[in-house]
Amino acid sequence: MSVQEYLDKHMLSRKIEDAVNAAVRAKAPDPVLFISNHMRKAVRCVITKIKARQILDGRGIPTVEVDLYTNKGMYRAAAPGGTSTGMYGAVELRDGEKGKYIGMGVSRAVKNVNEKISEALIGMDPTLQSQIDQAMIDLDKSENKGELGANAILAVSIAACKAGAAEKEVPLYKHIADISGKTSAVLPVPAFTLISGGKHAGNNLPAQEIMVLPIGASSFEEAMQMGSEAYQHLKAVISERYGAIGCNVGEDGGFSPDISSFTEVLDLVMEAIDRTGYSERIKIAIDVGASDFCIGSKYDLDFKSPKKSGQNFRTGEDMMELYTQLCRDYPIVSIEEPFDKDDWEHTKSLTRLAICQVVGDDLLMSNPKCIEKAIDEFTCNALVLKMNQIGTVTEAIEAVKMAKDGHWGVVMSHISGETEDSFIADLAVGLATGQIKAGAPCRGERLSKYNQGNTCELIN
Repeated sequence: MSVQEYLDKHMLSRKIEDAVNAAVRAKAPDPVLFISNHMRKAVRCVITKIKARQILDGRGIPTVEVDLYTNKGMYRAAAPGGTSTGMYGAVELRDGEKGKYIGMGVSRAVKNVNEKISEALIGMDPTLQSQIDQAMIDLDKSENKGELGANAILAVSIAACKAGAAEKEVPLYKHIADISGKTSAVLPVPAFTLISGGKHAGNNLPAQEIMVLPIGASSFEEAMQMGSEAYQHLKAVISERYGAIGCNVGEDGGFSPDISSFTEVLDLVMEAIDRTGYSERIKIAIDVGASDFCIGSKYDLDFKSPKKSGQNFRTGEDMMELYTQLCRDYPIVSIEEPFDKDDWEHTKSLTRLAICQVVGDDLLMSNPKCIEKAIDEFTCNALVLKMNQIGTVTEAIEAVKMAKDGHWGVVMSHISGETEDSFIADLAVGLATGQIKAGAPCRGERLSKYNQGNTCELIN
């Protein structure tokens, strides 16, 4: 084929002429660069290849990372790995080979991306997020994404979202706002983990996270400052009372002094808040994670102490009284998973008291069916959104819409096995969730989200 025949076949002469005319009209100072960019935009963006690999998350456990290639660039995303389980949640695909990574390898999920998902998505436009996600759901065919693996599907879904934003030449959060039908983005209030407990730390505290919310901050940047200062003051308070060993941290970066009392740990946090000078501008949130210590219909507050376990059981009514008293004595504005994931009745009772935001986690598993039921039955009044529980960007958008239509709050959440991928920060801003919890203002895989939130503020 001659040069002229090639130009004629692809109508390049007309396209080049259009680009030159556009450069003239724009009085471009660098015509060659302008024409190059103009020609690039004229080419339809399509996915050309997807390559997955196994990496380690913040716990040292394998997860899936994906490089999604288009004819215009490469976009990387990693799926976080979680511990929350439930019959309504999306399922991570693990190898189960005990001789490698104690059965937690993800080579099967990686293979599914490289051999099945990649083939199915090649040629698709990355700006069409819902179509890409639906293609993977159709390919999987299961109710819980267990065939291909939610970790495989989620990593590709996030990478495609990043590629879509790049093609539209807009920040990621603006692209997310656009595909969700929102006209404006909103910066969230960050909930910083100060103390870790539950299954996330080696202390005896049953609750999973004690967090602070700088609700009085005038900007996200100031909120980060307030959270960081509270964290550093708490380190000093703990060191003074329990020594340096009390400053060890849990999986999400919160300190883990070896105490088991709710009141003792909240007193520590209150002293740290007082030292910051922000007393009236900072509130407290608790992620109880009660499903982890519910045995039958009772709650074992000493489940982490072998010598005491079984001696400090509380009924659902006892836990109700505990939360009521804590909200009376401390500036607590939110309690997450206050009861077992199947204990809908006590969760409803706490919600009806209207003493704080009641957030559903394992109760809901970010699943639209569970959210709809909880809204209809007035079970809780806020959703914690975890990407690993739902599996695609499109389904996350739908879950948030459903929660907001039910007049719920929405908490964008990290999970235990985070990576340096900061996607949930843009998702929180783009979907205007209003709240984000990403762990302590410590550890890179946690700070990447907060730092990206600050970046979104600067761009916005």
